[in-house]
Amino acid sequence: MSHGPRSGLAAVSSALLAMSRHLEVRDVLKTIVASARELLDAQYAALGVPDDHGGFAQFVVDGVSDEQWKAIGPLPRQHGILAAMLHDARPERLADVRKDPRFEGWPSAHPDLADFLGLPIRDGDEVIGALFLANKNCPKPEGGCGFTEEDEELLGILAQHAAIALTNARLYERSRELTIAEERSRLAHELHDAVSQKLFSLRLTAQAAAALVDRDPARAKGELQQVARLAAEAADELRAAVVELRPAALDEDGLVATLRTQIQVLDRAHSARVTFAGHGVKALPAAQEEAVLRVAQEALHNALRHSGGQHVDVTLGRRGPGAVLRVTDDGTGFDPRTVRRAGRHLGLVSMRDRASGVGGRLTVESAPGKGTTIEMEVPGG
Repeated sequence: MSHGPRSGLAAVSSALLAMSRHLEVRDVLKTIVASARELLDAQYAALGVPDDHGGFAQFVVDGVSDEQWKAIGPLPRQHGILAAMLHDARPERLADVRKDPRFEGWPSAHPDLADFLGLPIRDGDEVIGALFLANKNCPKPEGGCGFTEEDEELLGILAQHAAIALTNARLYERSRELTIAEERSRLAHELHDAVSQKLFSLRLTAQAAAALVDRDPARAKGELQQVARLAAEAADELRAAVVELRPAALDEDGLVATLRTQIQVLDRAHSARVTFAGHGVKALPAAQEEAVLRVAQEALHNALRHSGGQHVDVTLGRRGPGAVLRVTDDGTGFDPRTVRRAGRHLGLVSMRDRASGVGGRLTVESAPGKGTTIEMEVPGG
């Protein structure tokens, strides 16, 4: 290492402080990889958080430009050296990763990596991430440096603190999600009460205008003006609520990550098992992503509150240039042709309206005792 004992200690201290300063998971991940690359003087650093389907839920790199990252393509799968770190939970220090028998190549736009140091990030017995570095900067062009045992020990310290920082950030985000869910529930109740009262007043005023239109046109005109005012107030309240409830996470994290986070929260909050899988979905126009998210939320609400099922499965997959959402439960089911229960009936109407509003379509498959599947297909941009 190029650092002296004092400067090395200061660098470690600086890295740990930087990691503890952030609360958002992605900010923590970015800080970890940047700190690791700087601390060990490497050209490249990356950190992957595995999902349950052989890929990575999140993957953050440092030392690669945004243009390079886009050219590289989709997130890596858990194979080769990455799989070894995640599954065997042991460090990997290699003089040349390309000569390792487990090496399986990389995309054409990927930077050429040689010397390699990787460590799993562990929370107890669970591997919650893989942190790795490549291409240690050599003091001289002819020097074949590579990573040292000291580098491995230092990265091990960083990985232990990364586990703490990442776990704390996750706990913070879960707490925030639950708070947001509670706040949205409160807003929904308030909105329902306020708008219901407005609409009830509007209905009575309209009826009064209809009764007066023949015998007292002047009074009827006044009542109709009141109808217009009440309708405008109801529209303003709805608009304000929609702005407040707009899912900000979509813009920052994208549809798949937002859905996954919300479903993880629901899985913890309910006795039913709630699972999610996203397959190769490209980014959709903002209006379509919001419609898909809203339909998913409505379908999940119905499944968890009304179906009595033990398992709710949500999938989001690519279909041509567009996407298809499926929400399936193993609950009591119903007959879609005859259902008239207010909550579910209105929910289905709302979901169909959202789908058609972005050029998509919604289908419902259900039967008594057979569970329910809600499918929404939206076209590409």
